[in-house]
Amino acid sequence: MGSQIILLNGPSSSGKSTLLKTLQALIWEKMSLHYEVVSIDDFMKTDPMETIYEDDVFEISGDLCDHVLERMKESSGVIIDHVITSERIYQQLKNAMEDYTLFEVHVECSLEILKKREQERKDRCPGSAEASATYLFPKDGYDLTVDSGLRSAEENARIIFEALFKDCV
Repeated sequence: MGSQIILLNGPSSSGKSTLLKTLQALIWEKMSLHYEVVSIDDFMKTDPMETIYEDDVFEISGDLCDHVLERMKESSGVIIDHVITSERIYQQLKNAMEDYTLFEVHVECSLEILKKREQERKDRCPGSAEASATYLFPKDGYDLTVDSGLRSAEENARIIFEALFKDCV
């Protein structure tokens, strides 16, 4: 098992970064498979306190896709941390990943929790969590949805792991 891409798509401050690190460690611990991590944040060319527009993300999304494909050559899989806010960004990613299994996970939590986390982080433009939740794309059709406000990163990682590797555990 391996050679798959896991997409964690959710609004800013929904807990994707913590979840992906936890999931990466769990996959290694249980399956001895190394999954690389690729985050949209690594490609952003704006100051974290600036407003990020859909055009900004679309402009760098191709670079993210290219990086994921490069990482797939050297690893068992890749976990992507993304905030997809339009159909064109989503289609760009889907088209680039068409030769691989793409397991799509929606990471959500309540707006109240998003706002609280954003305020605590102090490294995001105020309002970005709510805006990204409003414009998140797609709204449904995921392979799995996890709620980071109701469950810990460890619990959500276990849910994702069990869904991915159900035939192996």
